[in-house]
Amino acid sequence: MLLGSGRGSNAEAVLQAQRAGKLGRARVAGILCDQPAARMLELGPKFGVPAVYLDPAPFKTKLEGAAEEKYIAQIREWNADLVVLAGFMRVIKKGFLAAFTDRIINLHPSLLPAFPGLDGIKQAFEARVPATGCTVHEVNAQVDGGKILRQTQVPIEPNDTLETLAAKIHAAEHLLLPAVIAELSERK
Repeated sequence: MLLGSGRGSNAEAVLQAQRAGKLGRARVAGILCDQPAARMLELGPKFGVPAVYLDPAPFKTKLEGAAEEKYIAQIREWNADLVVLAGFMRVIKKGFLAAFTDRIINLHPSLLPAFPGLDGIKQAFEARVPATGCTVHEVNAQVDGGKILRQTQVPIEPNDTLETLAAKIHAAEHLLLPAVIAELSERK
């Protein structure tokens, strides 16, 4: 199960890995998106998986209450074993965490624990650290605070701009997330 909020490049990388037979025993059960016009929703028909917009109202930055219950019900209906936050820009709350205990992972664009939260790439770039990267971690009640499963380091070169650094990190994410999903699928 893939949850996202935007263009869906990480979800597309997972779906391409599935198509290429590189997702281990995992299969994408569906795509849930909290933005009705997001490009991510176009991936469903392209890859033959359900893709659904679910209204996250009334909150702008978190998933809670009735909206949270709709998401939980849809994920359960699709019998998802793993919930993958791939650019899902909402804070997950207690009810969702309890519904899928130890079955939610997130992809974050920094080498956690450094630069958690929003704009991880920009935070690292502005801090002028020599390297940053991306992290796949388990999701818990602390934003970007769950157990780190795997990371990929990306050097920040002197001539990098915020845009070139973001492109390098996104390329690393597109390899890392499918690899972690495949590893987790083989442990089941």
